[in-house]
Formats: sequence, structure tokens, C-alpha cells
Amino acid sequence: MTARPANTHQARLLRLLRDGGPRSRAELGDRVDLSRSKLAVEVDRLLETGLVVADGLAASRGGRRSHNIRLAPQLRFLGVDIGATSIDVAVTNPELEILGHLNQPMDVREGPVAVFDQVLAMVAKLRDTGVAEGFDGAGIGVPGPVRFPEGVPVAPPIMPGWDGFPVREALSQELGCPVMVDNDVNLMAMGEMQAGVARSVRDFFCVKIGTGIGCGIVVGGEVHRGTTGSAGDVGHIQVEPDGRQCACGNRGCLEAYFGGAALARDAEQAAADGRSDELAQRLAAGGRLTAADIAAAASAGDGTSLDLIREGGARVGQVIAGLVSFFNPGLVVIGGGVTGLGHTLLASIRTQVYRQSLPLATGNLPIVLGELGQVAGVTGAARLTSDHLFSPA
Repeated sequence: MTARPANTHQARLLRLLRDGGPRSRAELGDRVDLSRSKLAVEVDRLLETGLVVADGLAASRGGRRSHNIRLAPQLRFLGVDIGATSIDVAVTNPELEILGHLNQPMDVREGPVAVFDQVLAMVAKLRDTGVAEGFDGAGIGVPGPVRFPEGVPVAPPIMPGWDGFPVREALSQELGCPVMVDNDVNLMAMGEMQAGVARSVRDFFCVKIGTGIGCGIVVGGEVHRGTTGSAGDVGHIQVEPDGRQCACGNRGCLEAYFGGAALARDAEQAAADGRSDELAQRLAAGGRLTAADIAAAASAGDGTSLDLIREGGARVGQVIAGLVSFFNPGLVVIGGGVTGLGHTLLASIRTQVYRQSLPLATGNLPIVLGELGQVAGVTGAARLTSDHLFSPA
């Protein structure tokens, strides 16, 4: 078992080294509220644990040159992002740079046993490349509500067979390391905060539009999960009273009108009704439509596809506008598979938010696409498990 920091000072030093790379003792002293002697004691204790190592001489600041300190280069974190239709697995170094990444299609509805068999096979492939022999921690994201302290999914609407499954316990036994489990959109938010568009923002939310729709909420640089772990479940906010049936059992939810599944259904209906020759041709060729098909059709100038994207964006914007008025974030990040619809979707969301929310909340509010794309979730998963390792035991 990898060592853990003994106190909050050591934990703070480890996270500084993770996020900023190697630093001299003097540079660390500039960032933490410790006397020189106390800082020396804590750094020396970390060196004894093996979590950090000396890394060459630092630049001179006058007087004797000190050694740089860095996280132990052999540390490895595993990030797993389980989506509704695919799995991403990545290995990172201690600074959370991705050393190896695999993506495989997988239907989460096949259940936890089949999904984790696939995950472990992908982990084995990455190990075979030599990027890691073992792991110091693993972070797992799943597309549904999670009771965070126990690492257990709770009644996830699009994950039949997963309710109460002991994800953390099962995978920690297989991987031989501590495992943390969270909702996938929380991990996307953490990824964008670590290495993406939200690096310098403390209060923001990240809306993931994939098969379903969720929202990661970051307050003061920390993910807000709510009392039971269900904070940010915006896909089940009602946008149409007595509207369409939703997978959650209610009617009129946002997810019933937009997201990958709803968009594909509406596009296939439009093709069947003869409203779009472009979509009809793609449906005939592939047997089904995806968000990528609709994006391609829109790029080709198909008016029906553009209308579907704009209408969906307006509904998402309607919900985000309410969140913006309530939360007053410094940034809104839009991510997930459906963001392949690009700036048509983003423009529709922005228009609705700026029209409905108060000027005080939106006057300096960027609404942007995420920077990390497919690796946002695995980056966030690695950050989650490093946060755990770099916390006092």
C-alpha cells in the first residue's frame, strides 16, 4: 500500500507538486504558510515516505542552492470513465499527464460484470505496453448517481442491473489498489479543472451532454455532490409539464427531449416522415442514426438537422439559465459526446442563457466547449484518486 501524508501540510505540499510540477523548497515556502524550519521538517518526512524525491539543484535565489522536490516518478494512477456506450481507460503519471489511453465501445446496460470484464481487459492491455506495472490508486466514473462515501451507484436510470453494485470494493480487489467512484460528469468537471478550460476558475459548472445530460458543480475548487450524491442531475429537471415519458419514470424531463438518445430518436422519426433526405440516406446506410450522423448532416446544410440541434440547445439553455441565476458561476463548460454538434449547439445554448438570466449573472459569463474532449473523464478520475492518496490517512 502506498504511503499517505501524515497531516494537512504534507497533503498541501503533495498537491502543489502534482499541479505545478517540481519546485524548490523556497518555492514551496512561498506557497504554504509554514516557517522555514517547519517546512524543512515536513519535506524531509515526505522524502522518507517515498512519495517525493529530490530532483536536481534549483535555480539560485542567492545563497546556497537547494534541491528541487518532485513527486516520485514511479507513482501511477488509473482513470476509468464508463459512459453509456463506451469505456475510456487511461494511465497517468503523478502529475496526471496521460501515459496511455484506450477507448472501446460498450453498452453500460450489459451490466457491471460484463463492463468490468472489459475494463480489466483494457487495463491489462495498457500494462502490457509498459506504462505501469501496478497502480497507486484508481478513479472510476459511471453515468448515474453515486453514493460517494461507499462508491455505490444508486438507482441509475440508464444503468439497469447496477443499483447497489459494490463498484469500489469489486475493483479494488481486482486492481490491488484503493479505488474511488464518482458520477462521470463530476469527473469531467474535475478533468477540465485539472488540465482544461477551467484551470483558473473556482466556481463553475460543467454540463455533459451524452446519451443523457448531467451537471458537475464546482464550488471553491471542490466538487459539490450534495447530501446523497445526486447534485447536478439536471437531465431530470422538467422542461415540459406532462411531456414525453423519460427513462427515469417521470414525464417532460430535459433528457426526454435532448441528449444523444433523444436526438437520435427524433432524427430517425424525421427521416421516416420524409422531412430530411440527408437523414433518410444515412439511416438507410447505417440502420440507425447517431449524434455524429446529425452533426454531419447539419454540416452538409440539412435544415432539419440544424433545427433539431437548435431546439435541443434551446431546451438545455432554458435549464442552464435557471442554474446560472441560482448559482452565479464564473464559467459554464459544455462537454460530452453530443458536443460534436459544435458551435450550432453552443450558439443556441448561449442565446437562451443570455436572454433569460439576469445581466448581472451573465455580463462576464463565458459559456464554452470543454478542451479535453474524450480524456476529460479519465483525467478527472486520476485527479480524484490522487486527491485521496494525497490526503492525510
